[in-house]
Parts: sequence; structure tokens; C-alpha cells
Amino acid sequence: MPSFKHDNVEIVYLDQGAGDPILLIHGFASNKETNWVQPGWVSTLTRDNRRVIALDNRGHGQSTKLYDPAQYHTDLMAGDAAALIDHLGLERVDVMGYSMGARITSVVAARHGSRVRSAILGGVGTNVIEGAGLRGDVAEALEAPSIQDVTDPVGKAFRLFAEQTKSDLRALAACLRGSRQAALSRAELHAISVPVLVAAGTKDDVVGSPHDLAALIPGAQALDIPNRDHMLAVGDRVFKSGVLAFLKERP
Repeated sequence: MPSFKHDNVEIVYLDQGAGDPILLIHGFASNKETNWVQPGWVSTLTRDNRRVIALDNRGHGQSTKLYDPAQYHTDLMAGDAAALIDHLGLERVDVMGYSMGARITSVVAARHGSRVRSAILGGVGTNVIEGAGLRGDVAEALEAPSIQDVTDPVGKAFRLFAEQTKSDLRALAACLRGSRQAALSRAELHAISVPVLVAAGTKDDVVGSPHDLAALIPGAQALDIPNRDHMLAVGDRVFKSGVLAFLKERP
């Protein structure tokens, strides 16, 4: 699996297919395989004649694990994504993120806009501006001696998911604590000038309103993923067909 170094952090990524490039940024406690390969996104996009690039975020998958929360500020993680675009010598790419990856994608679109052709924000809503992703006590669940010691349902769900993805629990706890700032201000969202699609499950009760978020970004579209919660929306057929239509229609 190819990799490169940015700020002394090794970022591992996959690079498959040919055509217009699209960069995929996974969510918290996930990785490129769990978020994009297994749900069929890589095969869907390569069949659509696209070059698919997906990275393991710092602290996740095969990339470098860091234990200082300050090393997981969203600006730094967005910088990794922008550095990968430069490393591959690409002029502009479509960028799609899910959950934490969508928050990172929004920062890439706002602060590295010349590198972005369009942005797809999945599993996200007004939490981008209202703060801060997952509750801080999820970090405590990740650091508990065992899952049996976790009583909070949300913490237990993320601890179970992190164990299923064979994640470094200590690194994830640091990531959660370091990335809990609001990703962007309303003014920064309003200044995004690339086409944007915001998508979330209609039963997703953790992200805020995707429609209200889309209304803050000039020309952005909102997509409802029917009857899906945060975990199940990522591989949904409605999400995939909506993304393909958006990519076909964007300039």
C-alpha cells in the first residue's frame, strides 16, 4: 500500500482506477477499507470511470498513531488531505468525506479551495458549526479497561466499532479530544465556492440538519438518505446514486 510523509506523519492511502480523481476521507474510528472499500464505494466509483484515492487519517488504519490531542486539530487533518493531493501531483480533485471525514472535507474546501473541484459531505449537518463532533465521554469509553466497563450506550457503540476495526484506542481517544472544535464558522461556509452536496440519513440523530447546513453554503444541495441512521447511511444505494448524479452534473 503506498504512503507518503507529511509533517513527520506517515499517511497510507489506496489509489485505484482511472479518470477524474476523487479523494475519500473516512470517519472517526474507521479506515479506508471499512468506510470505502467494504461498503462498495471504491468499486462504484471506479466503475463510473473515476480514479479513487482514499487515505487512512492520522491515528487510524495503517497511518501513524499519535497520542497528543493537539496533533488532531481538524486543520492538521485537512492539511494531510491537501498534502496528499499535492503528493500525487493532482491539480484539482473531488473530495468526499463521511462524518469526521466530512468535517475535514469542509475545511479542505474552505481553506484549500483551489485544490477542490467539488465537495461531498456525508453523515454531517449543522454540527460542523455548532461544535465538536462526538461527546467527550466517548473518549473515556475508548480508554476504559474493557468494553464491559462501559455503561454509556453511545460510548459502548463506538468502543465496539473501534475494536471491530482493530483501532488503536488510545490514539482514537486523543483524536476525539483534539478534533472537537467547530470545523468552520458560518462566514467560512458561506465563502465556499465549489459545488457541495450534503447528505445524511433521516434517522441520523447525532449530526444536526443537513438541509440547514446546505443553506449556509451558496448553491449547495441536500440529500436525505431515507430510514438510515449514522452507521447505516454510509453504504446506502440512495447515497451512492445521489453522489454519482451530483458528480455527473457538477461543472
